[in-house]
Amino acid sequence: MKSLLSRGRNLSRSIAPPRAAIRINRRFSAPPAEVFNAWLDPELARQWLFATALHPMTQVEIDAKVEGFFRLAEQRDRELMEYTGNYLEIVRHRRLVFTLSMEEHWYVTTRVTVVIAAMKTGCQLSLVHDDVPSHYVDYTERRWAGILYGLDVTLSGKRGW
Repeated sequence: MKSLLSRGRNLSRSIAPPRAAIRINRRFSAPPAEVFNAWLDPELARQWLFATALHPMTQVEIDAKVEGFFRLAEQRDRELMEYTGNYLEIVRHRRLVFTLSMEEHWYVTTRVTVVIAAMKTGCQLSLVHDDVPSHYVDYTERRWAGILYGLDVTLSGKRGW
């Protein structure tokens, strides 16, 4: 019996999908405080965080504190697609760490770290998304590139550029 249990444990480890980390850097002309606040302000986040031109966020809840949560949802046809997570670390204007889950992949919880560094003009944002299933790496990397582009557009529109 013991050997069957041991084999079962080894089997479950061997079929677990490999995980990867995604790293993206982007420079913004906006100051660090504006870039940081856009992650936690529900009205700004609605415009860019996980949103696309075809699928804007229809519901946004943000409890911006350590151990707080977020929930952003979009309507796709008749289905509601949710992005949820919990804030693990918030260092105003510099660092944000949160978990991330999507309703369609409820069994996967990943971790996102955003670091914002002031520059002479604007700031540099570094994003690390850990524990991404290997078969979603390319998609997720492209998605974050688009999301951060949306953040830049949103902040530029806010400033009237």
